[in-house]
Amino acid sequence: MAVRAIRGATQVDADDREQVLEATRELVSTVMERNQLDRDDVISILFTATPDLVSEFPALAARELGFGDVPLMCASEIDVAHALPRVLRLMAHVETDRPRSEIQHVYLRGAVALRRDIAQ
Repeated sequence: MAVRAIRGATQVDADDREQVLEATRELVSTVMERNQLDRDDVISILFTATPDLVSEFPALAARELGFGDVPLMCASEIDVAHALPRVLRLMAHVETDRPRSEIQHVYLRGAVALRRDIAQ
């Protein structure tokens, strides 16, 4: 069993608590589904938000999905002038038998523009 990191991102239309939670739930669920993971496979998840998103902690959405016993952390992205606004990112560390080449990184909504090379 290997430890792998999975990246993902999504974008919301506004700094609205419900939008942040909904988009984060969608992102976490999609990462889990596409990589055929169970909650017990997840070691930890680091969430980041662009500085224009302050209405809620993205980790709350993961807790609502049943990740209460998984270490979760939120941080702010650096404030780069030309960065895509209103973006939530995650890096999940998981245990999986999948080789790195089969890991499905997930970029949803407007965040697809961040990594067209690996967006699914």
